[in-house]
Amino acid sequence: MANLRPLVPELAEKARNELNEVSNRIPEDLATLKAWLLKQPHLNPRMDDQFLVNFLRGCKYSLEKTKEKLDNYYTVKTAIPEFFENRDPANEVLQGYMSFGVNLPLPHTFEVDGPRFMLVRMGAYDASKYSIVHVMKVCYMITDLLLVDDDSSIIAGHMVLVDLRGLTFACLSQFNPTFIKKMTSVIEAFPIRTKGIHFINPSSGFDALFKLFHGFLSKKIQERIQVHESFEALHKVVPKKYLPEEYGGSGGRLNDIIEDWRKTLVANGSFFADDAKYRNDERKRPGKPKNASTLFGVDGSFRTLDFD
Repeated sequence: MANLRPLVPELAEKARNELNEVSNRIPEDLATLKAWLLKQPHLNPRMDDQFLVNFLRGCKYSLEKTKEKLDNYYTVKTAIPEFFENRDPANEVLQGYMSFGVNLPLPHTFEVDGPRFMLVRMGAYDASKYSIVHVMKVCYMITDLLLVDDDSSIIAGHMVLVDLRGLTFACLSQFNPTFIKKMTSVIEAFPIRTKGIHFINPSSGFDALFKLFHGFLSKKIQERIQVHESFEALHKVVPKKYLPEEYGGSGGRLNDIIEDWRKTLVANGSFFADDAKYRNDERKRPGKPKNASTLFGVDGSFRTLDFD
């Protein structure tokens, strides 16, 4: 018997219909996956049922895709230490970055069996004073918690709302193709599907941002992108009840949502300390090791892009 959280009926039905989940086959699939993991000399993964079934669900129960996804998840975490090391949520510096609320899972999903809304506010911090690396570190800390705790994210996916207000060229200058490749590699490593990306309030820097990221996105994701010139346009697609008050909705105040997530991160300090143990040892990988140089063509250093 697998040790799993029970699903609400609506998500259980979606898992059956869309993810090929067969409840009485889960223990066998988990046993097969665990047996394979134990034979991988370079992997030191989590082995609990809930964690592994989330990867099976994210890969629609294809064992081969699940194996590849798990390997990639730990490979990326090991190859990009600037995102995944020193993740103590009690750290004063990280606390400051949490207060910006750049990446916020919203409290309400799109119906009971719908995707989790992810609000991204790249203009919420002063890019001339603060590091995009620490911004992304906090973003991925939140994503890791959703991976283990949020069934909606795993089964229904994410609907990403990107608010472009306040986006500056100082922010854009922190990106370069290598950095974007690292970001998109992390997104691909998580077993969470992106159901759509909605850009809100495109600013003067939107075209530059869009050109930077567009080529790194899959064709499927590119087709799921919509641009909304105003909150009113967004409301035609996303009902107000799901959105924060600052976005014309009734789904809570931004400051409260930011503070709730800060408290959640701090409360999970032991999770992040434990997570640091689960990484690859590329010296033991059969065949050619995978590291930042082989994956991204860099030694870890970044150059910034210049914008006219």
